[in-house]
Amino acid sequence: MNHAEFILAHQIAAKVLEEPDRDVVTFENPDGPDEIRTYRDLWDNGCRVAKGLIAEGMNKGDSFGLLLQNHPEFIDTMVGSSIVGTVFVPIDPRTKGDKLEYLLRHAECRGIVCGDYSLGAVVELLGRLPKLEWIWVLSSGRSIAQETAGRRLRSFADVLSGPVPEVAIQVTDANDPMEIMYTSGTTGDPKGVVVRYVRWGTVGSWAPVLGFKREDRPYTGLSLTHGNAQLVTLASGLRLGMREVFSRKFTKSRLWDISRKYGCTVFNLLGGMTTAIYSEPVRPDDADNPVRFVVSAGMPAAIWKDFEKRFNLQVMEFYGAVEGGLTINPIGVGPVGSIGKPPPSVKVRIVDEAERDVAPFEHGEIIFQPVDGTPPVVDYFKNPEASAKKTRGGWLRMGDIGHFDNEGWMYFDYRVGGGIRHNGDFVNTAFVEKAIAENPSVTDVFVYGVPAASGSPGEKDVVAAIVLEKGARLDPAALFAWCRQKLEANFVPSYLQVVDEIPKTASEKPLERFLFEAFAPDAANVYRA
Repeated sequence: MNHAEFILAHQIAAKVLEEPDRDVVTFENPDGPDEIRTYRDLWDNGCRVAKGLIAEGMNKGDSFGLLLQNHPEFIDTMVGSSIVGTVFVPIDPRTKGDKLEYLLRHAECRGIVCGDYSLGAVVELLGRLPKLEWIWVLSSGRSIAQETAGRRLRSFADVLSGPVPEVAIQVTDANDPMEIMYTSGTTGDPKGVVVRYVRWGTVGSWAPVLGFKREDRPYTGLSLTHGNAQLVTLASGLRLGMREVFSRKFTKSRLWDISRKYGCTVFNLLGGMTTAIYSEPVRPDDADNPVRFVVSAGMPAAIWKDFEKRFNLQVMEFYGAVEGGLTINPIGVGPVGSIGKPPPSVKVRIVDEAERDVAPFEHGEIIFQPVDGTPPVVDYFKNPEASAKKTRGGWLRMGDIGHFDNEGWMYFDYRVGGGIRHNGDFVNTAFVEKAIAENPSVTDVFVYGVPAASGSPGEKDVVAAIVLEKGARLDPAALFAWCRQKLEANFVPSYLQVVDEIPKTASEKPLERFLFEAFAPDAANVYRA
């Protein structure tokens, strides 16, 4: 497969010829000047990065870690890697210790590009990573004069200095690997998804299907180490020429101010973000913003209509994963709460444990296949067993439970093994989270289950982990009473767990296991109904 238009370096090179001075990427900075990249900037800096990688001895197919917050240098590095044909490994910059060691070792990284805020975590591991040969550091003002155990240490500013070199693009086949993107590893070790250029290019071509127009100005604060920001936002924007805006990290308090300042017309939401935004105190100017719609993956049905009304926008819901699969619920077409229907190129089934299609409103696993019957391909790096399991029987197994309605609209119910059954009923956590988020003393909430105190097999008690508004004091009895007023009896939390923050992944997905591990019925921060 050739498809040069799917290959990042070829995309940027073509855009330089068409519109070199279009300011396609802006990184907003509340503490200083914005950082802007035109197509010409991305190409020039990509060539400098490519030259630097070659100088480090990197060859086509070699891998290196990319441990950065959202900086323009992240994209510079992606372009440079695409020119040389190296494979970058995006890693949440908060990662450290054993997990960071595992990712760098498993991906066979020969070098790493990191921010000075992550350098200490990298240096601590050098004695255990003999194959890591070089480190490039992006400075945010901290000292980078550290002992690096003989590894080559270079400032990223130095990499980008000097004239623009002439470097030939080495990648000519869209089936070549672009990056290894690791799953969050919520169960077991993270799996590395080998993302090929054809996947990057295919997702980038979804822009019109998702409702994007060239004149749109998308915004995201999601991490570029995650597939949503990188594939859905960045890939679409670079391909279509949308003038995108990025923040260093997601900020629910500044979201609407950023949208107004830059005229942003669309942004992406993942489920964990929605409740956090909705739980912010109501402001009189909430509806005064330029946003046309949000591209949502996991908009809770309980919040959907209220969210649209409060912020004067519309919701376009979709479902998919880095490995594949896609359903879309276009604006104003499908029912609230549905994750949509597949595009014409894809077919989807919901099956029981015996591989039989389930009836409408019955629960089963969501599986996908190209409409022509071609078996899907998933390549987990150095894990052929997991790859084969993911595509068993020629279908992509999502590991998610869902159902259809009578009109064929699909609904996500829960992750396999992640449902909460309480007193015989499955608890819709979105309704519980909405009710609690509307309490003025709560600024964030996540609901999960723990084994039922009754000991009933398969039963769970409901725990609401909450973050209080600054200066607020918790009245447990009052909050439980609030819940009983708004929720049916089986949905009322059994426990309130007060925390300083909800731990989340780079994609703002709550990390249930950390809350679960910290939970104890008799802990000082836990209140029983």
